[in-house]
This record gives sequence, C-alpha cells and structure tokens, in this order.
Amino acid sequence: MNPMIDDFINSKKIAVVGISRSGKKFGNYVCKELKTKGYEIYPIHPEAQEIDGMTCYPDLKSVAAKVDSLWISIPPKKVSAVLEDAAEIGLKNIWLQQGAWSKEVQETIDHLNLPVVSKKCILMYASPVHSFHKFHRTIKSIFGGL
Repeated sequence: MNPMIDDFINSKKIAVVGISRSGKKFGNYVCKELKTKGYEIYPIHPEAQEIDGMTCYPDLKSVAAKVDSLWISIPPKKVSAVLEDAAEIGLKNIWLQQGAWSKEVQETIDHLNLPVVSKKCILMYASPVHSFHKFHRTIKSIFGGL
C-alpha cells in the first residue's frame, strides 16, 4: 500500500475539517465511522462548540498539540486556507477526501511541499472496512488500484 496512506491510517488522533451542525455531511458520517474504528476525532468547525456529542475546535491551531493527522472534506475553494494552517503548525499527515481536490488545491500542496493523500476515500482504507467500501477495496486490490 501507499506509505502515506499507511501513515495516516496508523495514526490515531485525527482532526476533521468538514463536519456540519446539520449532521448531513459526509464528514459527520466519517467521524462516526472512524470513532467506531478506535480513532480519536477532533472536529474543526469555526462556529459550533459541539456536534454529535464531540467537542469542536474553531481551527487547527486550537487542536494542534492533540492530533497526528488531518482529514479534509470541504469544497476545494476553502481547502487552501486549511492547508496553509496545517503547514504552519507542522502537520504533515493530510488526507483530502474525494471532492476536496482541485488544480488550485494542488498548487497549494506543491507550494507548501505537503505530503497529501488525495482522490481516495478514507473508509476504503481504515480497518475494518465495511459495506460497499469493502467491495470497492476488493475490486481495487484485484485491479491494482489500491
């Protein structure tokens, strides 16, 4: 497997950017799934103090000492600012969920020289893998895309 993916899934303290108060975003689902898999989740939300029973932090700097990794699932136009904060605090273990990447985001990644996993779904890699993610993982492993 990819060493950056291994590093990410082997870390246990993950900041999450992309959780919503409505509970209807993919980030909320990922938080719940990763918690059931034994990860410590630190949601980042600029306005909420708590979502789904989890304490939220207004920004990465507020949680920097507590996390090993950063998972992002927000619109690409908002990603570069988050990556700049990650670089500022020295966070090097970053995952951009599918849909968070763009050419502009890639330019920021290159400019900041950040190692980033992108265009992949975390739920295909964080064990144990369940449901349709397990099926996708099997297909990718057969055809060499894992």
